[in-house]
Amino acid sequence: MKRTSENLSGLEIPRVLQPPTVEHIQRTRVWTSPLRVLPDFLILGAQKAGTTSLHGYLIEHPRIAPALAKEIHFFDYNYARGEAWYRAHFPTQFEKWRGAFQLTGEGSPYYLFYPHAAWRVSQCVPHAKLIVLLRNPVDRAYSHYHHQVRLGLEELTFEQALDLEAERLVGEFEKLIAEPDAYSFNYQNYSYCARGMYADQLERWFRYFPREQFLIVASEQFYRAPASSFARVLDFLGAPRWEPPAYRVSNEGAYEPMNPETRARLGEFFAPHNARLYELLNVDFGWE
Repeated sequence: MKRTSENLSGLEIPRVLQPPTVEHIQRTRVWTSPLRVLPDFLILGAQKAGTTSLHGYLIEHPRIAPALAKEIHFFDYNYARGEAWYRAHFPTQFEKWRGAFQLTGEGSPYYLFYPHAAWRVSQCVPHAKLIVLLRNPVDRAYSHYHHQVRLGLEELTFEQALDLEAERLVGEFEKLIAEPDAYSFNYQNYSYCARGMYADQLERWFRYFPREQFLIVASEQFYRAPASSFARVLDFLGAPRWEPPAYRVSNEGAYEPMNPETRARLGEFFAPHNARLYELLNVDFGWE
């Protein structure tokens, strides 16, 4: 790393030149945004359902170019920055024309849950392939909770957080609907159960996109058989079959098993929501 120095009263103090940040690189690339492509695919979510692992496998593929960042969050809380800002995260048309890559995309797992994302995506990238990973909502909620604990954003016990979720989220969805540029910390971070009501979220997306534009994968199948699941994703995207050197699980947290009574409580809560999902997709994921 290069160094410069500052001289204060004759004393030379070395100063390390920091590498440019993603934000700095992105700002410089805005000027070339008209020459850049938009994504061919989006990983919509769900959060804590394997999206980071899948994204990691995809960007290792020799024919898939990564975006500047995995989670760009353009179609949720960065939409006001505009399409030029979004395009700045992707490679150039020239690189695609000369065969440097075939596809590019990103994965922001808040998109599935955020109420305006489906319409925004339909306006910007209406032909993008849409990948959704769905995890047993009981396990997803518990993993989400521990993720918030690790980030220092949650101090309650899991049971306390479940008891207070409705109170924390009251009016937040309505606020986002009424004010498209508004941001809700609680809606994004404390939606342990709400994010597991998958049928509600998918119905919102199905209003704007045909079913054949979606690939919906059960996270349990993805973890249990990553090679065949990844091959299915590549076939859906139209990318050549290829396997990464290893199927590593990303962002895997370690925590104590869930209290059996809490698990039973959540299983009962999610049962009607899962039934709606199975009917909507004509598939039974076999969740409790």
